[in-house]
Amino acid sequence: MFQRVHPSVWATAEHMGKRHNMTSNTGLVEILGMNEKFTFNPKEGIDNPVMAITDDADSVSTPSPRLCALKREEGESYGFHLRVERGCQGHIIRNVVSGGVGACSGLQDGDRLLEVNNCYVDDIPHPEVARMIKLSGNQLCLLVLDGEKYEQAVSRGQDLRSLVSAHKVEDCKPPRLCHITKNPTSGLGINFTPLEGGKGRFSVSVVPGGAAEKAGVCKGDHLVWMDGASVSNLTHSALSRMMKKCGNHITILVIDSESEKSYMRQKKPILPAMAVPHNLPHRTRKLHLVAGPDGYGFLLRLEKLPSGRTFHVLREMDSGSPAEKAGMKDGELLLEVNGESVESLTHEEIVDRVRQSGQQMSLTTITLQGLEFYTQLGLSPLLFCEDAAEREKESSTLTSAARCSTLKEPDGSCKPRHCSLQKGPLGFGFNLGCVPKYPGTFISQVAFGGSGQSAGLLVGDVVMEVNGQNVEEKYLEDVIMLVKEGGHFLSLVVMDKTGYNKMKQCDTPTNDITNNEEEDNYEISSL
Repeated sequence: MFQRVHPSVWATAEHMGKRHNMTSNTGLVEILGMNEKFTFNPKEGIDNPVMAITDDADSVSTPSPRLCALKREEGESYGFHLRVERGCQGHIIRNVVSGGVGACSGLQDGDRLLEVNNCYVDDIPHPEVARMIKLSGNQLCLLVLDGEKYEQAVSRGQDLRSLVSAHKVEDCKPPRLCHITKNPTSGLGINFTPLEGGKGRFSVSVVPGGAAEKAGVCKGDHLVWMDGASVSNLTHSALSRMMKKCGNHITILVIDSESEKSYMRQKKPILPAMAVPHNLPHRTRKLHLVAGPDGYGFLLRLEKLPSGRTFHVLREMDSGSPAEKAGMKDGELLLEVNGESVESLTHEEIVDRVRQSGQQMSLTTITLQGLEFYTQLGLSPLLFCEDAAEREKESSTLTSAARCSTLKEPDGSCKPRHCSLQKGPLGFGFNLGCVPKYPGTFISQVAFGGSGQSAGLLVGDVVMEVNGQNVEEKYLEDVIMLVKEGGHFLSLVVMDKTGYNKMKQCDTPTNDITNNEEEDNYEISSL
């Protein structure tokens, strides 16, 4: 259940009728109507030739979204529904429970949802938005707009994304979720210093080149959360005791001090669901499969693990099968089929979902170790999902290989390519894509016969520079702005994804084995 709030309708003499304001020095009277302001001198009569007429700014005011921070107890509902209704635009907040979590946060019936945890959602399909809310856990940050104001903004053709950006005013960076593994020599490479202003506030210092710095922690960051627990109520001694118990690794949520101030001014919570992940040892993966003549080529088994819990496990990928080509690994746990959670589905229901998918489907998977990692942190593993690269069409693959072969270094690796483009009838002739909530962009589509194709852009290319500016750590919206600022000409530095990954040495193998000697009570389906 999910929902929203209107600011109460207010009517005063100033806005709904007339206001008389006598000043003893000038004898001027000011009368404000709904749309106009009249100023005149009563001694000279109402036909005063110097009477001025000005627009009332309130009549054309820009609608202001509202920030609602929700926090519930374990097992408690947020107390509202999120709906899509026929004849209405947007994600609509309905059935706000009086006295519930949603109502207490300021949600009102009819509100339109614009953002979930800093992510703009007005143009995202309803099931995905509902999924984002569910994955957020027991804390949630929503940006909503009064239903009537939303409809007025849409009818005026107002850009809602720009409205959201204007509301934020301050440009702040997202928090970072960093996993630090202890170095045998220098340890974790991090220290915490208490800040003035009460307990629970700590500044971070890092050892240059140490484990923490390599994991994405920066000097001067402020600590928000450690190993699944907020530090807002901890003393420095309690934090020190936590550090001693952490063993060989810790996972912390940090944010730079200026961004933290911005969050505090907006009364916005800093949540793991908003974070950019750094150095996390495990990620869920979304695999895209296209069925072959013999199906997908793997077994789905319901297995009971040593912990006593049962999971749907992917097994025995056939050599050369669609499953193997998609990167499926033996022993991975199945979390979703086509974006639908399998947590409450039976084995037979999952098999039905797969077979109803036709010739294509997506599966979201994770290793057993990965599931345990996120469970210990109290986070959903689906928060940080890597979308496995879809196989390119054979022609694109051959073209990429041919182009790359002309750009080989002596050691056989590909190097960055410089592409100069001029806007034509198809614009620049390409689309940019990104992995949601992660920095970095890639070429997602190249128009046939367009400027992008002529310049040598290929689907899957990683964008490294735009008009001479490095964009590897920038988000999609920032990269698009740089492209627009270049006008009719554009200079890109791009690189084949495989070569880029090798250059960055960021290929991280994921091992995924779930051993179970007991063969009883298995449910097995060949797919």
